Amino acid sequence: MAPQSIYKRVVLKISGEALAGEKHIGLDDDMLATVASDIKKIADLGVQTALVVGGGNFWRGRTSMNMDRATADYMGMLATVINGLALQSAIESTGLATRVQTAIEMREIAEPYIRRKAITHLDKNRVVIFAAGTGNPFFSTDTTAALRAAEIDADIILLAKKIDAVYSDDPEKNPDAIRYSRLTHQEVLEKGLGVMDSTAASLCRDNEIPIHVFAIGEPGNLIKAVTGEEIGTYISN
Repeated sequence: MAPQSIYKRVVLKISGEALAGEKHIGLDDDMLATVASDIKKIADLGVQTALVVGGGNFWRGRTSMNMDRATADYMGMLATVINGLALQSAIESTGLATRVQTAIEMREIAEPYIRRKAITHLDKNRVVIFAAGTGNPFFSTDTTAALRAAEIDADIILLAKKIDAVYSDDPEKNPDAIRYSRLTHQEVLEKGLGVMDSTAASLCRDNEIPIHVFAIGEPGNLIKAVTGEEIGTYISN
């Protein structure tokens, strides 16, 4: 029996670092191809997919001590546009139609973000890539994912990371770190687990948006997540 998705519409949040693969900076062609292939597979299951992508593989503003925060954040937003365009190219190579929408207008390369237009694209089975964050400094791309998920009435946020689940500590530094399979939004906030920043986590809690954290680097994990397999960490109210 063919696998069936348990979701109709999802927001897939991919970190910029994940797109860099083992290079840790820039873009890795194999990782882009893996992500595109998995998105094609869930689209074939009838899942409407919106993406929010980070920009940490090109720019991390908080590491710059000689620049004001707003400027650094705007530079980070531009980095997410680079990643969004790369994902668009990779996904379209699988035969899927895509649209990049940016929170900062740059009409020559992407559409401006318009909620109703994004929903129309999704209803027509186009993959929508949300880039440039919320368009405002002081907000992360995690917050963008939570905000867009609420706006388009997504069933879940699929949080694709380099790490395979949520842990009580960094498992690479602490071998005794506890691996969680299920958490509540409140536990994430109270334990300070760093799944998302507190603004994004609170937004998900208040709007009852579940989050599923899993490793993006393992082919097939996205399919497993949308068909309800027990992988990674599931977070809900």
